[in-house]
Amino acid sequence: MLQLSFVNIKAGNYLLVEGRENCDRFYIIQSGNVRCFKSSNPEGSYRKLGPGDFVGVISCMSGHAQIENVEAITDIKCISVLKDQYPELIAQNTPIALKIIRTFANRMRIMNEELMKYSLKTVSADTPEHIFDVAQCYDKKNEISIASYAYYRYVKECPNGAHKEEALKRFSQYRTMSKAVFLEPTPDLTRVYPKGTMIMSESQGGAEMFVIQDGQVAISKVVDGEEVVLAVLHKGDMFGEMALLENKPRSASAIANEACRLMVVNRQNFDQMVTSQPQLIARLTVTLSDRLWSMYRQLDNALLHTPLYKAIDMLALQLEKARVSNGQYQTELTINDLLNMCAVPDGQKSAVIAQIQDEIKLKQVDGKIFIPHCEEVINLAIFYRKKNAKEMQQNR
Repeated sequence: MLQLSFVNIKAGNYLLVEGRENCDRFYIIQSGNVRCFKSSNPEGSYRKLGPGDFVGVISCMSGHAQIENVEAITDIKCISVLKDQYPELIAQNTPIALKIIRTFANRMRIMNEELMKYSLKTVSADTPEHIFDVAQCYDKKNEISIASYAYYRYVKECPNGAHKEEALKRFSQYRTMSKAVFLEPTPDLTRVYPKGTMIMSESQGGAEMFVIQDGQVAISKVVDGEEVVLAVLHKGDMFGEMALLENKPRSASAIANEACRLMVVNRQNFDQMVTSQPQLIARLTVTLSDRLWSMYRQLDNALLHTPLYKAIDMLALQLEKARVSNGQYQTELTINDLLNMCAVPDGQKSAVIAQIQDEIKLKQVDGKIFIPHCEEVINLAIFYRKKNAKEMQQNR
């Protein structure tokens, strides 16, 4: 039988502290207000939450350290939910889990905008016209299968678009050479995508979420005509959930890095699963928690002002996500993937690679980064984050 406990916190006291490990519970606010903020936020902004809102879910469900401080603005009363109690809570009160998931989807979209702002010095272009920019980016890279998919989606999304004729011309030109599949959604619950094909384009509409059953998928954006890789996902990972849950344009593109098999979750079967398979909601909560935790960590990375600091910290982030703290580790990233994730300009990449090699002797296995001494990378990243904070303080 589900038995929940209650917690009372006085105004001015902290309910949660950034960096705390082993978070085994989260809280649902019953009365009062709190503010949530990160110590590293340069602008001092915060989120104000109140009755019905929840805090601590990301760290609790992902198993990572607490990502932000939660301070009571007024006296507050909260329901404390242990991680082990979550499946039973879902079974008895699915709307709470759905609220958490939908809030996560909204928060991920906001975090994505912040990451764009700080790491790429730009904001997202989510109008359908941007799909043509995506197509041209891959066209210039001679990635015909990806470009042809994007040209097709542009014509579908912008039937009266400024570039319609050019997009039709390019799509017709590449059609016989392209390996692009599933140009239109199908009722299939499983789809197979060849390596080097686009699953979805940023700025297109969509109402499907995907679960990787086999293979590898790159999540990327096109900024100023250049591709920026945001993440590389693997078996068991989910993507596309924001469009499914919020009914808004895709915030990023998904491309098959390897031949992959995906399970498709559309709005209809999602609604069925919510009522019949509460374990799916639990799994989705864990996945989104892990994704949001990674986005918060990436925002910390984006605030580092030196490419070397960013690259070392990004390697440490890969270890943190994999929960590896010592020994050796084989990543799924190429050197170029790493530098793209840190938004290092092409003209600076060679110099940054040389700096990385001076600091840590990375190896490459089958073109992917191999870390021979994980503890060294983690400690070096901590040192650079502290050094960055000190340098920023001195420059204020």
